Amino acid sequence: MSREHWEKVYASKSPEEVSWFRPHLEQSVGFLEAARLGPESAIIDVGGGASTFVDDLLDRGYENVTVLDLSEGALAAARSRLGHRASRVRWLCADVTDASLAPAAYDFWHDRAVFHFLRDPAARARYVANVRRSLKPGGHVVVATFGPHGPEKCSGLEVMRYSPEELHAEFGSDFARLASATEHHRTPWGTEQEFVYCYCRIPSRS
Repeated sequence: MSREHWEKVYASKSPEEVSWFRPHLEQSVGFLEAARLGPESAIIDVGGGASTFVDDLLDRGYENVTVLDLSEGALAAARSRLGHRASRVRWLCADVTDASLAPAAYDFWHDRAVFHFLRDPAARARYVANVRRSLKPGGHVVVATFGPHGPEKCSGLEVMRYSPEELHAEFGSDFARLASATEHHRTPWGTEQEFVYCYCRIPSRS
């Protein structure tokens, strides 16, 4: 993915003007609550950028939150919005497909709208390898992409579209699929986009 492309996106639009903006990620919060993780649990929001998911995490008392995004501009917007609370979050400006994440570091991996930009199978394989490496045994994974009837492009880039079964297959059958959901997201300008969520768990290792 191109860092330059995403810096231009966030330089030209406010966080509330991008197509994927939602005031709250209700589906994601629902899956997080289903995981029943304690406040000390380590959570990473991949492609979190200027998303408000980090606000909801802090509001719920989570103390070990990391936000990773390719765009420093997106991260800066989130830090500005959070004010003094930004110091309670670890911010990583990196490409998730080659980021050096600590092994077995996280209990919960969240990604809404990054994975569908990975059109190269090798990039998807590196992404999944990072999930496997950086999640603790039995860790939780929530990934959302455009669904089969979703847009073919986003922010000028071609994307992949997935059914819940296809999305789970990208991670492998050893990931236990716990739930899926379809969301009809309304963009800031009123059009509708189909998102598909897949919630699964990485295998527990002895």
